[in-house]
Amino acid sequence: MLDLVRLSPKTLFPPGGKELYRHIALLTELSPGDEVLVAACGQGISLEYFVEEFDVVGSGVDFDAEMIEVAEGRAKAAGRSDRLHFQAAPLGDLPYRDGVFTVSIGELGLTARADPETAVRELVRVAKPGGEVVLIQLVWTAPVEEDRRDILIEHLGTRPLMLVEWKKLLRECGVVGLHVEDWSDQETTFRPHVKLPFRDFGELFTAWERLAILRRAWGRWGWRGVRDALAREEEVHRLLTRERLLGLTLIKGSKWQEPRGDGSGGPAE
Repeated sequence: MLDLVRLSPKTLFPPGGKELYRHIALLTELSPGDEVLVAACGQGISLEYFVEEFDVVGSGVDFDAEMIEVAEGRAKAAGRSDRLHFQAAPLGDLPYRDGVFTVSIGELGLTARADPETAVRELVRVAKPGGEVVLIQLVWTAPVEEDRRDILIEHLGTRPLMLVEWKKLLRECGVVGLHVEDWSDQETTFRPHVKLPFRDFGELFTAWERLAILRRAWGRWGWRGVRDALAREEEVHRLLTRERLLGLTLIKGSKWQEPRGDGSGGPAE
């Protein structure tokens, strides 16, 4: 699923759309000058939104060097190279020092090439003490047999966990005050008219756009790769919409801040 969408030349927000990212900005109280990281940034669409709408400084990292080239090209064309910075690097070994970012965000591709524990630990490491850590991840909504789960993970191009597992990882990495929202299909104050976040390939793109994506996929993987990618997309869409084995979940918390000498400290759980 993620492989085809990430190859699109179209400006396309990740699942949840602009409404989800506006909501993240409100939850984390983004302010001008804040340092924001998006890991598995792809073409940098969501990061570009934060920079343009909230005047932050954005850094994006992705395991795919070609995606980073596209993101850098977009930033340059928009005249935002001074506030948008991108690097290609493993998501399990982020190229930043400790405690850099006011807000660090892990998108769906966070676990595409790194195990969840390592990726979450890195996301928390680079956040400032007291800073915000946000995950936008797929969550298993029902138990799935191990064999089938492994097949689905390969199809998805990322590694979902149960909600309790994501929360446990965050807490073990020092994130407290967890706030959870289901963005699969529920109406909220911010979304009075819900649209499902998981549209299929045909709904997302026109015929010409689909053809352009498939040509790029063929250049990367050959015809067998294109066929397999389409089969994966069809299976994943069925699981997300009809079987409802997976949901889209937002999890936010604060990185623990060591108590100061006056007895004050980080946010309470």
